[in-house]
Amino acid sequence: MSVALRNAQRAVALRRAPLRRAVTILRAALGAASFDVGLVCAGNGLMRRLNGEYRQRPEPTDVLSFPFHRVVAGELPQPRCRAEYNLGDVFLGVEFIHQQCRDFGEDFESVLVVTAAHGLCHLLGYQHNTKPEWQQMYEKEEQILEELNRLTGSRLRPLTANLF
Repeated sequence: MSVALRNAQRAVALRRAPLRRAVTILRAALGAASFDVGLVCAGNGLMRRLNGEYRQRPEPTDVLSFPFHRVVAGELPQPRCRAEYNLGDVFLGVEFIHQQCRDFGEDFESVLVVTAAHGLCHLLGYQHNTKPEWQQMYEKEEQILEELNRLTGSRLRPLTANLF
């Protein structure tokens, strides 16, 4: 029901309200508006620690997702009580994303929203380890970003177009 957004970094100035609004729309586009989600905007140090601990890659990254439920891609969780209406947490590597945007001339706020969409899809079981998984996830990202674009007038697209 809520999007809890925490800015746990100070390296990059961040406009939280537009990000929270976008994530609220994306969550609804996924059919999960009744679920809570946590969004943590993190610096390189925290992302490096989490990535090292959970993925054995001790380097900063753009996004890490920690689902509350284990679900098959395309299915919503089946909570048994109010406390289980939680999708999980998405950690956005804000400092990492900002540097990438500067390096490649991308719009930071747009890339942040698209990365959040990617993280939300991971919370709902979407993966990209194989070409069929990637295709399924890419299509879902495209679908929810199209809904966001329709409602906000933006023109966002998934970032993983050439993964396979």
